[in-house]
Amino acid sequence: MKPRDPQEQLIHLVRLGWDLRGLGVSTSLVLPQVGQPVLEVMSGGETRVRIAVIRRACGWMFVWRPWWARAWRPGEGVWAGADNAADVIVSAAIA
Repeated sequence: MKPRDPQEQLIHLVRLGWDLRGLGVSTSLVLPQVGQPVLEVMSGGETRVRIAVIRRACGWMFVWRPWWARAWRPGEGVWAGADNAADVIVSAAIA
């Protein structure tokens, strides 16, 4: 990763958290000392989904998985630059 990538990850996650807030979804930004930051989507006081942002050749992408899953599967992602990223995450990962 380039030195600026961690800041870009945070910017994308905070923007997504703000967009999800506008849709009535509670989130929490987790900044571990080791590892990637994630945005936890809360429901009923429990973590439902953890969303990470990763760098791909074409840009940044949000990926998610249930809290209990060990690996991400294809189709569990949306481009971070998409105008409807929060809507896609709500319909695909939270609903």
